Amino acid sequence: MLPPGADSVVVRHGDVGVKSSHVQSDMERTLRDNVAAMLADRGVPGDVEREWGRVLVRSPAAGRAADAAADTFGVVSASPAVSVAPDLDAISDALAAAARAHYDGGAFAVDARRAGTHDFDSHDVNRVGGDAVWAAVEDDFQPVVDLDDPDITFFVEVRDAEAFVFLTHRDGPGGMPLGTQQPLVALVSGGIDSPVAAWEAMRRGAPVIPLYLALGDYGGPDHRARAEAAVRTLDDYAPNHNLSLRVAPAGDAINRLAAATGRTRMLSFRRFMYRVAEHVAEHAGAAGIVTGEAVGQKSSQTTANLGVVDRATTLPVHRPLLTWDKQRITAAARSIDTFRDSSLDVGCNRLAPRQPLTAAPIESVRADEPDALFEWARAVAADTGPVEVAVA
Repeated sequence: MLPPGADSVVVRHGDVGVKSSHVQSDMERTLRDNVAAMLADRGVPGDVEREWGRVLVRSPAAGRAADAAADTFGVVSASPAVSVAPDLDAISDALAAAARAHYDGGAFAVDARRAGTHDFDSHDVNRVGGDAVWAAVEDDFQPVVDLDDPDITFFVEVRDAEAFVFLTHRDGPGGMPLGTQQPLVALVSGGIDSPVAAWEAMRRGAPVIPLYLALGDYGGPDHRARAEAAVRTLDDYAPNHNLSLRVAPAGDAINRLAAATGRTRMLSFRRFMYRVAEHVAEHAGAAGIVTGEAVGQKSSQTTANLGVVDRATTLPVHRPLLTWDKQRITAAARSIDTFRDSSLDVGCNRLAPRQPLTAAPIESVRADEPDALFEWARAVAADTGPVEVAVA
């Protein structure tokens, strides 16, 4: 619901507000720029401003602008609003207009917040504003006040220079503004988990460099197409960042690995994969690797085996989904719109041995895998740089 004359969007953040004043200022500026980029990418007119504790959008298309802002990492909620003078008369007039437009029965409440210096407080706004809503509709029906469980709530936010009247909060992803953390290489398989993990890393402020390992006989064009589609969806959340998918030509190395290993094959494959990602990260200036692994989801993802594969890289391996169950991951994939393009089994499932080890000693893994495995990874990473698939 939009209040009559809606011309603004009040954008709220969360974790940004617990930072020091200097860091908060920097992060709010980044958030402002990201919201502006999201509006521009979607063709929504508007100017984006930063005030302490808030980002404000001025737009003749406040509803569309709120939708765009609510898809921006770091945003907790966004409200399309009408801006008025910060005095009780102007606020009351806006509340009355909103009541006539949207209040047609049931119980109501006025919920006011105030920051700054005024000759009234939030209780005055609630009282005077409630009277204005009541008077606006009492000739049409008998209004009812219910502060605990209203059918409609009229919100007011009063700041030093202006006040905002609005009716809804559109939930955002929360987290941190994208670009406030160092980038990570995101291993994207084309399955359900990895795009959700990449999205979660982005939600905490880290841009991602998507990396897909082309598995040759164990993969195929469908798997790569799924990965490309998932990254295109992720790119929609980051219009001012480069999310070109990097493709590592790993087919020959995987064939040799499969021929040389048995029950430890998947662990060596993941160690190879991490080492490729490490070299890509070194070239791209990334601070770590992000994967979609969850404890116990597969034999290679037991707590013991995760420790084994981690030893293949000196970079931190970030696992946002570490404790998630599959149902939660699937629900998240549907929510961010990557599920449809990620529902095909990926090639590494066919690479797995029939009886994989669930707690393989590192010594056994190293003994079974080819001595040249990490050299293969370096060579594959060297061929990855020029092979980029633009998704923007």
